Amino acid sequence: MKIAIIGAGINGLYLAWKLSERGHKAIVFEKKQRIGKQVCSGLFSERILEFIPKTNALIQNQIESVLIHFPKKTINVKFSKKFLVMSHIELDRLTAGLAQKSGAEIKLNCNIAMSDLNAFDRIIGCDGAKSMVRKSLNLPEPTHCSGIQGFVSEANFSNYVEVWPFKGGFSWKIPQGKETEYGIIESQKEAKLLFEEFLKENNLHLERINSAIVPQGLIIPSHSTITLCGDAAGLTKPWSGGGVIWGLIAAEILLLNFPDFLKYQKASTKFFLPKILFSKIATKMVYFLGFKFPRILPKNIRIESDFLM
Repeated sequence: MKIAIIGAGINGLYLAWKLSERGHKAIVFEKKQRIGKQVCSGLFSERILEFIPKTNALIQNQIESVLIHFPKKTINVKFSKKFLVMSHIELDRLTAGLAQKSGAEIKLNCNIAMSDLNAFDRIIGCDGAKSMVRKSLNLPEPTHCSGIQGFVSEANFSNYVEVWPFKGGFSWKIPQGKETEYGIIESQKEAKLLFEEFLKENNLHLERINSAIVPQGLIIPSHSTITLCGDAAGLTKPWSGGGVIWGLIAAEILLLNFPDFLKYQKASTKFFLPKILFSKIATKMVYFLGFKFPRILPKNIRIESDFLM
């Protein structure tokens, strides 16, 4: 089949790689001039090695737990699988190389319209939070948060992350190895102000400050020839905003059901919807207890790295 993949992010490149290996003609259309996601903490669970084994060479640090600092109590959350710190840009470029070696074609600096894709048998939208493909299908927008990050030139190889919850999100500190990252995920209305206050309180002066929209939801169309994957489908974890592993799992579900996009829609909804609903409830409960009744929460918790159930 001739397949158009819109967006050369990790999900689009992964699908291009795997579909090309099966003998399909996959063409990736990317509006940017270069491959590589700029705004991302690059914190992925060890599952990334199952999808792209060669990522071992990209590891900058390893994370085993997170300290959640509520106003009156700190909770230590241990992960069942380590999180690996690596450059998202290099991860994307590595996957692009694998896709090209398998026969996929990647077209950069290419603003394409849906009307230009009539010659393709299937169209897969992997074009992020503001997905053109999603809009062309008149689908609802996912909920959007703001993510802001910046860096301090301070080497940090600690094996834990720290977060400071707010009512609608949290600020974080991630040891990136050769430097330290600080950031926030919050509502678009509150993120900038809360982050500025956080930086001021902690006397932090950041370099290379970036921001991006983080989608949250599950929007996969009931369409036989056009579908969505990754951020375009709003697939990010409700408690952290991370989406790489969830997007790659969705890509595997798509590949398992390809070329039947209706089966993919049903299978992915069945897999992700209960996890999204449970995660939202669990996150709200932990935040409520953390702010209102911190004594009830245990000091030490162990969770699955990518799923809360």
